Amino acid sequence: MTKRYDMAIIGSGPAGLSAAINAKIRNKEFIIFGTENLSNKLIKAPKVNNYLGFYDVTGKELKDNFKNHLNSMDIQITTEKITAVYGMGDYFAVMANDKTYEATTVIIATGMEFTKPLKGEEELLGRGVGYCATCDAPLYKGKVVTIIGYNREAEEEANFVSELASKVNYVPMYKAQYDLKNSIELIEDNPVEIQGEAKVEKLILKTSQLETDGLFVLKDSVSPSQLVPGLEMENGHIKVDREMKTNIPGCFAAGDCAGKPYQYLKSAGEGQVAALNAVSYIDSLKK
Repeated sequence: MTKRYDMAIIGSGPAGLSAAINAKIRNKEFIIFGTENLSNKLIKAPKVNNYLGFYDVTGKELKDNFKNHLNSMDIQITTEKITAVYGMGDYFAVMANDKTYEATTVIIATGMEFTKPLKGEEELLGRGVGYCATCDAPLYKGKVVTIIGYNREAEEEANFVSELASKVNYVPMYKAQYDLKNSIELIEDNPVEIQGEAKVEKLILKTSQLETDGLFVLKDSVSPSQLVPGLEMENGHIKVDREMKTNIPGCFAAGDCAGKPYQYLKSAGEGQVAALNAVSYIDSLKK
């Protein structure tokens, strides 16, 4: 039988970490998904002067303080990428590649996805466009697959898919020494549009085009509207009230994904509000 957590927290930036700390204090069983770095945005900050109690620190120093806080409370980050969240009535099914987790409440703290969807991406989602290459690779056995990778983890997925697909094209959105199998074709060009009628047929790039049966867009996080079907958005952010509740009962949001200003302290505060209201929601179900 699948274990059901009280709370699933998606994101390990200040909002997600604050939610986790408050869930721990309130004795709730939770799981938090994120990365070893906690937040790529945070570690790149050259100087932080507006986080109360931590004056004139670098983003990396602030991250190290966060890490020490987590360690002291024995909070572990589960380093799995969440690809979908489905409301199942009295709980949520949280999908991480080929695994499914269950939780009574969900807090979305994924930060802000600053890259807009490609033209045709949302229209062809589920019809050849996907966000998890390792999940869907068996569907493309003997077919042509194109991967648009925004991070180094995408290279691992491309290598895995290449064992099943007849051909894999890799379009990197970053500069690096790429660790790709020899059979994978590296295409250093900018994607512009995904085209197809009933399903994906081709990727149009700035100076070329590729015919493809499947196309995976592998970013650090899936945009919230695609992550949680039916989630109400407003001006590119998740619509929340003062209690950080979304339009879906039991689903909360906090941090940059819930609106401006994009500030660490604001995110941490919202994470606390979301967690405490998730706790109240869980307790109300038990009455």
